[in-house]
Amino acid sequence: MTGTHRGAFRTELADAVSLRTVLLVIGVLLVQLGFVASYVGAFHDPQPHDVSVGVVAPDPDTAARVVSRLDAIDGHPLSAQAVADRRSAVRQVRDADLAGAVVIDPRSTRDELLVANGGGASLATALEQVAGKAEAQQRRTITTTDLVPLESGDARGLSGFYLTIGWLVGGYLVASLLGVARGARPANRRRAAIRLLAAVPYAVLSGLGGALIVDQGLGALTGHFWALWGLGTLLVLSSATVTMALQVLFGTLGIGLTVLLFVVLGNPSAGGAYQAPLPGFWRTLSPLLPNGAGTSAVRRIVYFAGADVSGQVLLIAAYAALGAVVTMAAALRAAATAGSAPPAGPPG
Repeated sequence: MTGTHRGAFRTELADAVSLRTVLLVIGVLLVQLGFVASYVGAFHDPQPHDVSVGVVAPDPDTAARVVSRLDAIDGHPLSAQAVADRRSAVRQVRDADLAGAVVIDPRSTRDELLVANGGGASLATALEQVAGKAEAQQRRTITTTDLVPLESGDARGLSGFYLTIGWLVGGYLVASLLGVARGARPANRRRAAIRLLAAVPYAVLSGLGGALIVDQGLGALTGHFWALWGLGTLLVLSSATVTMALQVLFGTLGIGLTVLLFVVLGNPSAGGAYQAPLPGFWRTLSPLLPNGAGTSAVRRIVYFAGADVSGQVLLIAAYAALGAVVTMAAALRAAATAGSAPPAGPPG
């Protein structure tokens, strides 16, 4: 290749692959590796940790010994507490205040484990395994009673997780589409307001569609149509407005930040594939992101009569409101900055 041809090739390469393109490719690579690290890190070695378990015993001394024994298991999979009687334990498991409860039978060597598969099939299985080993060490056996069984169409209790993820994906996809169609940063506050308003009917229809599919369509999560519709609407709005806010602040890069927040960090920490408490980092994130809050809210609505669901709903609504406020504030600031810029001088 002659010097002229090499120079022409370098010029063509520099024109085709700009520094901005290179940086974007590096960013995609980092997000991809983050995706792998986050998912594998959360699920490669799932172990229960500090799972709340009640202990019902015939007397306080026995209860204290069993609580101490369960708390002393290597790795601290359980966080045990004494419960007054079986009726109280049943109520607390059904209200999702406890993940399970061990009921000691003083008349035999066979005890009972109360679980709620509706709170997570893998969590109930983990409790059975840990409790079974603990009982075997005392030369006792244990039988399991499922107080909150899964619906027939929700075989592994994952429908709520996938429903939540579907709603969140729809929200950030429609926001990304609106941004790419006319530029990532709204030119003025009116355009920003139009995009936010356009997300509302989409969110309503998306929430409706998801609720119809899992209830009347597939029979996976039945009997809670209106509550799921409302929750789905909020979830879609939360991811849509947050995506718009990130786009207004960072342009096209905001879409990548959205993927990082809702996919790379949000999905593994939501506790879909493994409902027991996740490793520390993901366990901390779970109640702080719409993914975890939405998954937990669906389970509480469907299986626990909506017990203590208000906290999750408020968190999701806060994301939706914050995203809208930041979008408008950033658009107003951009408009003010453009208005205060000195006019361009006459062409020289």
